Amino acid sequence: MIPPPPRRTGFFEHYEELIGTWTRRLKNRQQAEDLAHDTFVRVLESEPAQVQQPRAYLHQTARNIAVDAYRRDDRRDAMLQDAGDQRASHTGDPEHLMHAIQLAEAIERALAELPLNCRRIFIWQKIEGLTQQEIADRLGLSKNMVEKYMIRTLRHLRDRLDAPAP
Repeated sequence: MIPPPPRRTGFFEHYEELIGTWTRRLKNRQQAEDLAHDTFVRVLESEPAQVQQPRAYLHQTARNIAVDAYRRDDRRDAMLQDAGDQRASHTGDPEHLMHAIQLAEAIERALAELPLNCRRIFIWQKIEGLTQQEIADRLGLSKNMVEKYMIRTLRHLRDRLDAPAP
């Protein structure tokens, strides 16, 4: 006989409250629903059986996800601004644009060759700006293991990007 899945009571009863709170804060119900979805995914992937106060845990998790998204968006805006500044200095240079596109495609192909944790760690650290400790906490790994994954990823990227094109 297959045992039933562990009960996750206490969380789902706060779903509407979570959406209501974040709809007021974000002034956008769709974003609040997306945030609630991400919150429940993260909670269900963790060890919710050990949580003493599900409501507080949900709201704190949602707050953390919202802060991460804000940081990511802020970082993306800064990168786009930098790219815009660089593009302005290379206006009319199709060769430069083509090189940038080829480089981005090569990085994407090289990352696709790596295990999921290597890709996640690279994106979370280099693009989203998370610290190694934040990544370790998310993945349930040691900070040392996160560093090893990053070293492996960077070596792989270096090897692939330095290799001659086929």
